[in-house]
Amino acid sequence: MENQMSPAVKQNDERESAEVVAVARRRKFTASYKRRIVREADACSNPGAVGALLRREGLYSSHLSNWRQEVEAAELAALQSKPRGPKPDAAKAADRRVLGLELEVAKLKKQLGRAEQIIDVQKKLCDLLGLPTAGDVP
Repeated sequence: MENQMSPAVKQNDERESAEVVAVARRRKFTASYKRRIVREADACSNPGAVGALLRREGLYSSHLSNWRQEVEAAELAALQSKPRGPKPDAAKAADRRVLGLELEVAKLKKQLGRAEQIIDVQKKLCDLLGLPTAGDVP
């Protein structure tokens, strides 16, 4: 004999498995949508019209204030003059820095070699003249 479930139990199992779990996702708005909403809000002249617009679109007042700042910043950026000439290349700048550091290392190695030669000459001179050196002094 098979174990059969009653139809009511089967329907409950199906309902539980068919349940959709909501996954919160951040909303993304296009630039044209933001611009349109800001223009509509600026065109509102009646009291409460901006609130009605925000309710209709499902937005918060913080959206509107942030978008107004973005629109203003974009307008200011569009009016500013653009720097002329070629764009700086990060790879070339890094290569120039490496080359400069390599030259500095070579210069310091040369100075170190000269200092070692001078120290060797001083040691030999002390030995010839019979003067005490730093290694001889306790």
